[in-house]
Amino acid sequence: MSVAPLRLGLDLSYAARRPWAPPRAAFLRWAGAALAGAGPTAGERGRARRILLSIRVVGEAKSRALNARYRHKDRPTNVLSFSGAGALPDGGYLLGELVICAPVVAREARSAGRSAPAHWAHMTVHGVLHLLGFDHEGGAEARKMAAREIQILDRLGFSNPYA
Repeated sequence: MSVAPLRLGLDLSYAARRPWAPPRAAFLRWAGAALAGAGPTAGERGRARRILLSIRVVGEAKSRALNARYRHKDRPTNVLSFSGAGALPDGGYLLGELVICAPVVAREARSAGRSAPAHWAHMTVHGVLHLLGFDHEGGAEARKMAAREIQILDRLGFSNPYA
């Protein structure tokens, strides 16, 4: 029995495009690489024919409000990950939503001396890995997640973001 290839459905919206935000094709490539490199591996995700992901590109005010509400941190952040509903009646799997703050990502890229696309790719991969269950709260978890990020970003042609 052959398994149908995984398809990624992307719901993308831009509430901010400045200073720069990637096009749809870039997000599909980066999120697809994270899914191919790290999952789907468990339960219903493993049987899903189609993974659905939502990405919202926002400004600092929206990022700050969401970060304050859900993480109790009163500042904008680079990426927030919200788990989805899971298995859908049509055989798809709603993975979740990423909210990425364009101005924060741009500032971090400049500060780290990285290109904007490299940092956007990192934040997208990082967010998808969170949705797949990876975390960086403990030392061993953080090392495992960072290693996976480095591996995926390398396959995408980007250098180690932690070097």
